[in-house]
Amino acid sequence: MTDGSLDQFDANILAELQNDARISVAELARRIHLSQPAVRERVQKLEAADIIRNFRTTVDARALGYGIRAIMRVGRCDSGRIERLIAKTPEVVTAFNITGEDSWMLEIAVVDVEHLESVVSRYCALAVTSTSIILKALREHHPLRPAAAPSVAARAAASMSP
Repeated sequence: MTDGSLDQFDANILAELQNDARISVAELARRIHLSQPAVRERVQKLEAADIIRNFRTTVDARALGYGIRAIMRVGRCDSGRIERLIAKTPEVVTAFNITGEDSWMLEIAVVDVEHLESVVSRYCALAVTSTSIILKALREHHPLRPAAAPSVAARAAASMSP
């Protein structure tokens, strides 16, 4: 299934589930115009192929008492040490090992500025850091559609351009 054999029904199932993972099979079948058994079978195949990896709930950090969300970039440092620190830091919501001047980009959720300072200081002991407070999230958890394979004509044109 990972060889590009996803069809429009699979793409529509993925889009609907990314928008609402709690949608019933009956409603999903109604929206994409397939029978419930066909939808159930397709979802199971998508799960077996690890295209659907899990279902999760998105919570509002502010409603849980986290008044500040921030992005922290962490410079080059010992990978093992930073990975252990990330594992011990519950405020780290998302952690990316990245290319470029920095090695890591972390999304963190904290209660207030003092809490932010205490989290950031743990990482400053390992490497140079840069922190930005998130003012507004314009897009989060945007649904992904299957990537379109480039056409033969597009590949040929790209190979000819300077």
